[in-house]
Amino acid sequence: MKRYQEQHLKQPIIPDLLMSPSDRDDTELDIEYPEDRGNWSGKLDFLLSCIGYCVGLGNVWRFPYRAYTNGGGAFLIPYFIMLAICGIPLFFMELSLGQFSSLGPLAVWKISPLFKGVGMGMLLIVALVAIYYNMIIAYVLFYLFASLSSNLPWEHCGNWWNTDLCLDHHVMRASNSALTINISNTVSPSEEYWSRYVLHIQGSSGIGDPGQIRWNLCLCLLLSWTIVYLCILKGVKSSGKVVYFTATFPYIILVMLLIRGVTLEGAWIGIKFYLTPQFEHLLSSKVWIEAALQIFYSLGVGFGGLLTFASYNTFHQNIYRDTFIVTLGNAFTSILAGFAIFSVLGYMSQELGVPVDQVAKAGPGLAFVVYPQAMTMLPLSPFWSFLFFFMLLTLGLDSQFAFMETIVTAITDEFPYYLRPKKAVFSAVICIVLFLLGLILTTDGGMYWLVLLDDYSAGFGLLVIVITFSLSVSRVYGIKNFCRDIQMMLGFKPGFYFKACWIFLSPVTLICLLGYSILKYQPSQYGTYQFPLWSEALGILMGLLSCMMIPIGMLVAILKEEGSLWERIRQASRPAMDWGPSLEENRTGMYVNTLAGSQSPKPLMVHMRKYGGITSYENTAIEVDKEIEEESMM
Repeated sequence: MKRYQEQHLKQPIIPDLLMSPSDRDDTELDIEYPEDRGNWSGKLDFLLSCIGYCVGLGNVWRFPYRAYTNGGGAFLIPYFIMLAICGIPLFFMELSLGQFSSLGPLAVWKISPLFKGVGMGMLLIVALVAIYYNMIIAYVLFYLFASLSSNLPWEHCGNWWNTDLCLDHHVMRASNSALTINISNTVSPSEEYWSRYVLHIQGSSGIGDPGQIRWNLCLCLLLSWTIVYLCILKGVKSSGKVVYFTATFPYIILVMLLIRGVTLEGAWIGIKFYLTPQFEHLLSSKVWIEAALQIFYSLGVGFGGLLTFASYNTFHQNIYRDTFIVTLGNAFTSILAGFAIFSVLGYMSQELGVPVDQVAKAGPGLAFVVYPQAMTMLPLSPFWSFLFFFMLLTLGLDSQFAFMETIVTAITDEFPYYLRPKKAVFSAVICIVLFLLGLILTTDGGMYWLVLLDDYSAGFGLLVIVITFSLSVSRVYGIKNFCRDIQMMLGFKPGFYFKACWIFLSPVTLICLLGYSILKYQPSQYGTYQFPLWSEALGILMGLLSCMMIPIGMLVAILKEEGSLWERIRQASRPAMDWGPSLEENRTGMYVNTLAGSQSPKPLMVHMRKYGGITSYENTAIEVDKEIEEESMM
């Protein structure tokens, strides 16, 4: 007994207050810790994932059209100004919030529980977008398989889906030297292939009459969801490797299409039409609004994808540098895509003998009608068609990865003990549910539902979400606190430019966008089809539902508090006790002893004991502590 006492006295005893959880014997505490949520395998995984997420289908079929209709080369002036005012600051804000907390779009609102409804709204929007976005990928897969033939099926008339209005472009070219053909009441083979064969839209009388399921489209949608699931099966560990291909290969194809396009006869007609500056357009507010909208939707701010990706970073990842790489790279890609698209449209214009503005379209019409028709005019048309649709496939997939990772991460962060160990099964359940909800899009009238989802799922509701997001961080949490967090994470505070944008410029610009979208509201339509009133009401309700998540979240947060109404609001707007970095060694400065299970009053002591010294980031934390003390004394 005496010998045992002597051995016990020789063991160093660390007081409880100076012990970290790692110093304790886990058998002494009956505490169950959630499974590690994981991290990127490397810094390049995160950067390529962000590039793949931002550079999507919109860069190919929206930017070029918006540029030439809003002043050509002059459009680049408001485009880059709006990128500086709105795009870069909001992009950096979302990345900073995700990396600092290592939490998804729902759990991150420990920063201010009163606004947790913002995360709920983000989740609803991204789920609706994921449903129809994967349907677009299914269309791309359909065309990709159709391109694996010696002759493209939309090259000529005479098929069962063609009508008497179909006019082959080969006939039009032959008639240029002989007779003049009136093409005002004709339809191209590619357009009838898209509408009558792929969509089979003649089988539906409107959105209220969906008709039968198109099983070929249904199988393509199933394949699309299967590919997405397999790529996100292991979270960012698997999707982070897939993007090495999906984020880089589109650039190879884009350059190939650009080289082929500019070498075509008449290519410069399209490029001139695309970039000829029309500076008088800059006097129109519409051009500035269009530029801001293009930036806003192209960068994917407010969907939660950026926040989710950043949450898997290490605490000191240089997201300041990454912000400029991704945002400027996205803008460069949009401009490059414009050259590739309009060089081919210029050639097509010369071949058909019609002005460029009669062949240029935006949206799915460009990808599934105009560009496929242009491919039929080139030698080795199936090869170029395959490359084009393979590029669209890779552009779409990595954006879809981000949407799915956002949904899965947000919910698993809310229930880490139950869902993280079964993340693969949970991801499969989410994919199956969204696939079943998307079956309506594979029917004869599925395009009507897709247009409705596209117009309203991420319309004014997304603007309200982002406005509330930026104001809650900069005003409620406080710009000083937010900049202090960034300093703790990166080693420096954001400058005047970011502060001015976060506090004033970005929110005001977004509010103007919201007001413009409400004042200039136009009912949805597809071609000549006007949507009925009930479907418009359904679309508006869809947008309002994401907005309603904000007051619902506020009500829940207030009911959880005690005291008078004002006291409840004040308490709910303050950060939660465990808000801050996820790892204890990063919880310095004002975040000392706030992590659940933390036993050390000073994480700096934990650092010194574990790592044998204080890093430059801890020195920064000491300076932050001094600033807090000085401010409290004033």
